[in-house]
Amino acid sequence: MPEYPNAFYPLSPSSPNNMTEDTLHNICQETSTESDCTENAIAIQQPDSALPPITTEDLPESVQAGLARSGWSTLTPVQSHALPYLLARRDLMIQSRTGSGKTGAYLLPMLELLKPLKKAVQLLILVPTRELAVQVEHEAQTLCAGTGLTVCAVYGGVGYQKQTQALEAGVQLVVGTPGRILDHLLRHSLDLSCLTELVLDEADRMLSIGFYPDMKELQRYLPDKNLHTALLSATFPPHVVQLASEFMQKPDMLSLSHKEVHVASVRHCFCQVPHMDKDRALIRLLESENPASAIIFCNTKANVAYVAQVLKGFGYQAEGLSSDLTQQKRESVLQRIRQRELPFLVATDVASRGIDIPALSHVFLYEPPEDRESYIHRAGRTGRLGCAGTVISLTDVMEQMELERIARYYHIQLQKLEVPDDAKVADLVGERLSTLLESHYRSLTGLEKERVSRYLHLAKKLARASAENEDHEEHGILLLAMLLDDYHQQSRRRPSIPSAPQKAKKKSRKRPRRPPHSASQEQTMPA
Repeated sequence: MPEYPNAFYPLSPSSPNNMTEDTLHNICQETSTESDCTENAIAIQQPDSALPPITTEDLPESVQAGLARSGWSTLTPVQSHALPYLLARRDLMIQSRTGSGKTGAYLLPMLELLKPLKKAVQLLILVPTRELAVQVEHEAQTLCAGTGLTVCAVYGGVGYQKQTQALEAGVQLVVGTPGRILDHLLRHSLDLSCLTELVLDEADRMLSIGFYPDMKELQRYLPDKNLHTALLSATFPPHVVQLASEFMQKPDMLSLSHKEVHVASVRHCFCQVPHMDKDRALIRLLESENPASAIIFCNTKANVAYVAQVLKGFGYQAEGLSSDLTQQKRESVLQRIRQRELPFLVATDVASRGIDIPALSHVFLYEPPEDRESYIHRAGRTGRLGCAGTVISLTDVMEQMELERIARYYHIQLQKLEVPDDAKVADLVGERLSTLLESHYRSLTGLEKERVSRYLHLAKKLARASAENEDHEEHGILLLAMLLDDYHQQSRRRPSIPSAPQKAKKKSRKRPRRPPHSASQEQTMPA
């Protein structure tokens, strides 16, 4: 059973809604058991027609057996409260922090709801990354062992053959990323006509601009009736709640939050980096963390100008904000922030006062602040309105000592974060880029795909290894890499968060009899 993590990090020592570790210790002393302490530290918001929480003894035998197979002896709070709704097949939005057991919360009811003898896909779990798809597949296989229920993970970046064979063999549970799920639907290797259960894990990411177009296209293949839907996320920003109504019918909201609310969602990290390597380390972290938006704080105007230029050089839409800017230039930058045209801002503490970037996911400290109150100001830019946030400080040895003093003063738990190497960054960027390219290819018309096919010969020629002329081979690969980089830079200029429709119009969710661009949609993607 995953541990229910303890994260009581105060934003300010004077805030009455924030708990220090001493306060938490006192609360625990007043309760009889550790589980009681965890329950007392959680604020639970239930639907109007609330159902009572459930215990392991109350579960159906099939679910109890699944618990035993996984070695879980008790239910976490989110499982205890969510299972009654999911077993009753009520559409539900579940908000609970990372590591609280949300995966088990939506997998356990399926042991009772799915039919092992029916060799058709009955449950579809949509996740944002292939790593999460593999993880959920593993947990589902453990829970379903010996029940007759089979699982298949479907994600991009790998070949189709193994996935197609598994789907054709007949599976009841499919977990995958939206893009590859769509590919299999268009190839007719996946049929969702018998689907009864739909789960969106990490819903805040699934309904972001990167996945939203694919999600709307995939929606056309979902059954129009008898579809039970669950959305799970550590946070539900306002735009996600609005967009969720397009995928659910009158959903209930179940929220389990720590009483200090915003702070519990903020992760405080540091990376030990030599001072001269901070610029490259920042770029690697931006590539690996892939934030929708971020503020990078510097202590001096010179560093603001330098870091902003480095980010622009690597293709990021970034601007510096310091007291050197004219009022006109400053207003121009602020206007772009308000219109969500500028996702990355580099600033000093003074210049950033009063600036609020909507749904800010990350704050980077290029160097720790000169006073501890400034750390609270910087960290407080993220983790607002129930959204999750991450604060990452780049420190050399001496700066790390100062950061640790700040953390001790405010009872902040720091996590050490390793800067990913170039190979790791290349793998992460390559995976994201492959997903974007596959999605773009699916959106092409038949005529556009015919146009693309004219370059197949050249693409193969550029990529073909040539033992006789290694220089020519390297030249060809560099040309392809240049084209990929150009497309990657273009993708960064798209908005990070979709705008919720002012009037949600219900669209038919009937599965089309043939793919949208039937004339040539069944062509395979060019290599």
